[in-house]
Amino acid sequence: MSTVVKGAKRALIWLGVIVVVLYSVLTLGVVTHNTTFAPGLGLDLAGGQTLILSATATDGTKIDQTDLDQAVEVIRRRIDASGVVEAEITTQGNNTIVIAIPGDPSDKTIDLIKQSAQLQFRPVLQVGAPGATANPSATPTPSPSVSPSPDASVSAEPTTSPAAEPTATASAEPSATATPEPSASPNPAPTPGVTDPSSYDWLTDELLVTYSALDCTKAANLGGAPLGDPDAGHAACASDGSAKLAMGPVELTGSDVKTATSGPAYSAAGTLRGDYQVNLEFNSAGAAKFSDITNRLYDFYKVDQADPRAQFAVLLDGVVISHPSVQAHITGGTATISGGFTQTEAEDLANQLKFGAIPLTLTVQSSDHVTASLGDEQLHKALIAGAIGLVLVVIYTLFQYRALGLVTIGSLLIAGLIVYGMIALLSWGMGYRLSLAGVSGLIIAIGITADSFIVYFERVKDELREGRSLQAAIDHGWQRARRTILASDAVSFLAAVVLYILAIGSVRGFAFTLGLTTLVDVIVVILFTHPVLILLSRTKFFGEGHRNSGLDPRQLGRSAMYKGRGREVGATNELTLAERKAAAAKGDQK
Repeated sequence: MSTVVKGAKRALIWLGVIVVVLYSVLTLGVVTHNTTFAPGLGLDLAGGQTLILSATATDGTKIDQTDLDQAVEVIRRRIDASGVVEAEITTQGNNTIVIAIPGDPSDKTIDLIKQSAQLQFRPVLQVGAPGATANPSATPTPSPSVSPSPDASVSAEPTTSPAAEPTATASAEPSATATPEPSASPNPAPTPGVTDPSSYDWLTDELLVTYSALDCTKAANLGGAPLGDPDAGHAACASDGSAKLAMGPVELTGSDVKTATSGPAYSAAGTLRGDYQVNLEFNSAGAAKFSDITNRLYDFYKVDQADPRAQFAVLLDGVVISHPSVQAHITGGTATISGGFTQTEAEDLANQLKFGAIPLTLTVQSSDHVTASLGDEQLHKALIAGAIGLVLVVIYTLFQYRALGLVTIGSLLIAGLIVYGMIALLSWGMGYRLSLAGVSGLIIAIGITADSFIVYFERVKDELREGRSLQAAIDHGWQRARRTILASDAVSFLAAVVLYILAIGSVRGFAFTLGLTTLVDVIVVILFTHPVLILLSRTKFFGEGHRNSGLDPRQLGRSAMYKGRGREVGATNELTLAERKAAAAKGDQK
C-alpha cells in the first residue's frame, strides 16, 4: 500500500472520529435530558416572550435617550451572559424598552432583566489575571513584587481648558499583568469592628476561595454579575475580561455621583495631550466621602505606586468598568479619570457613570408570549428553497461530472451532517438559536461547498489534458486547487466575521452560519473529497477512464487510456504542455 493511499485512509479516519465525537457528545446531552437532537429556533421561527419595561427615575430626574441606550446595553449584556442569543431589544418614546426573547426564558433571566443597575465604588485590595487558579490565596504581602502599572493618575490637571480650575485626576485602567500574591498562611475572618476599608482583613478565606475560582474569560461573569454584600469584601471581573479584582466594602454609590462628562485631556501646562478623559463630579455628600477615600489611597500610592490598594474600583451592574489609581488627595468633589482614552472610550465610560448615578427603576408593564412572526410556513419555504438548490447542484454535477459527481454529493451530505451536529451542540452549550437568516446562510453554503469541488475537479481535468496520468493529475491538481479553495474560503470567512461584528439581530445569525459552514467546507474538502478521489483513482472504473466516470480521456481530448503513473506514448497530445512547447521551439530552430 502506497504512502498516498495510507494518507488518504488516515484522513478519512480522522473525519470519522470528528463525526463520531460530535454526535456522541450530542447523544450524551439527549440521554441526560439536557438537550435534543433538534437545534433551537430563533424568535422569528419559534416565537418567544415579549417584555415591555417602563423606565423611571425615583428622584424625578429626567431620563433622556442616552440613558435608555445605556440601559439597553446593560440589559443586552445580561441576556448574552445568560446564554440567550438573538434577543431583540428596542426603545420606544422616552421611557419604554421592548425586549423580545426567543423560546421560553427562565424566571431567573426575566428577574435579571428587570434588575436595576447599581453603581458602586469599592477600594481595591488585589488585582489578578482573569483565569481561575487552583488554590486560593491567603494574606497578601503588603508590598507586592509585581503589580499593575497604571497608565493614568489622579493629579491636579485642567479638565476642559488651560484657564479652568485644576482638579484631581484618577488614573485609568491599570494593566492586569499580575497581582499581589498572598503568603501561604491562613487568613482569619475579619475582626469585628474593622473600620479601614483598605485593610487586608476583608480578604476572608471564603472571599479568597471565590476570588481564586472566578474565571473572567467566561462571558457569564462579565454581565449581570452578583452585586455582593455592600458591607463585606467582594470579587468581580473587569468588564472587558482583562482582570479580576478582590475589593473591600462599598464606600460610594450612584447616589453620591452628580454627573459625568467626557472631553479632551490637558497637560499640567494647559496644552492638549491628544487623548480624552472623563470628568466625574460628586454631590456634597459624595465629595466628603471621596475626599476621605482619596486621602487614604494616596498614602498607599506615595509609598508604592504599584500597590493595588492605591486604586478604587467602579462597578456597574456587578462588573468593574474602571479601576483607576489615586495620585492626589481630592477635596473639591471633582475628579478626572484619564489614561489614554479615545473619544469613544471616554464617552462610553462617562455614559456608564452617568447612567449608574441615576436611580433608574425598570417596571414590567406587560409580559406576553408571542407566536413566531414567520412560523413554520416560512421555515418550510426556506427548506424547500434549500432543497431545490441542492437538487440543482446534484443534477449539474451528475450531468457535468457523471459518476465523479457522486463525490460532490457525498461531500455535501458529510458537510450537512457536521453542520447540523455543530448547530445542535451550540444550541445546547451556548444557547444558539437558528433564525430564518441563519437558514439562509446554510442555503448559500451549498453553493460555496459546490464551488470548491468544481475548482478541484477542473484542475484535475486540466492536468489530464496536459498528458499526466490520472493519479499524477490528482496529485498536481490538488496542490494547485488547494490554494484557490483556501483563498476563496478565507474571503468568505472574513466577510462573515466582519458582518458578524458590525451587524446586530438576525443578520448576525446569517453571518454566523456562513462562517461556520465555510470552516466545515475546508474540513470536508481536505478530509473527504481529496482522499476519496485518491482512492477512486485506484479503481478500474475511474482509473481506466470509463466513459461514465467523468474522467473519460476521449472527452478530454486525449487519444489513449490512462496507464499507471506514466503517460501513453505515441500520441502527440499525450505530451505535457511543457513538452509540446519545447518540441515546437525545437522545430522552429530547425
